[in-house]
Amino acid sequence: MQFIGFRIIMNRLRVIPFFLRDKTVPKRKKALVIFGLVYLVLPINWPPLSLFFADDIILWIFIIWHLKDDLDIYWRGDKNDDLSKKFRDKDIVDGVEFTVVDGGKKDDDDNDKKGD
Repeated sequence: MQFIGFRIIMNRLRVIPFFLRDKTVPKRKKALVIFGLVYLVLPINWPPLSLFFADDIILWIFIIWHLKDDLDIYWRGDKNDDLSKKFRDKDIVDGVEFTVVDGGKKDDDDNDKKGD
């Protein structure tokens, strides 16, 4: 069982670059990962006399646990394609019925008056 848990954690860590490049991910979630990376490389330990990388490991356990659902989408392959680039600046309306009436009056307004 321990090996399976380690594989899941490693898979979640592997997809972090894809997670950061995705434009649909909220910025606060990306900021959490970036904060973790910055904290990892800084020579500051909190609490001041912590044992080696214990504070870094605890922080990354929290980050991975907090983002587990979002990271699992990437390594399981459940992530849908981002269509924002494909359909940027395009006006697409499907399944909508409408009519264009000149003169500012709608057919529905005339029908409502006749029905009264």
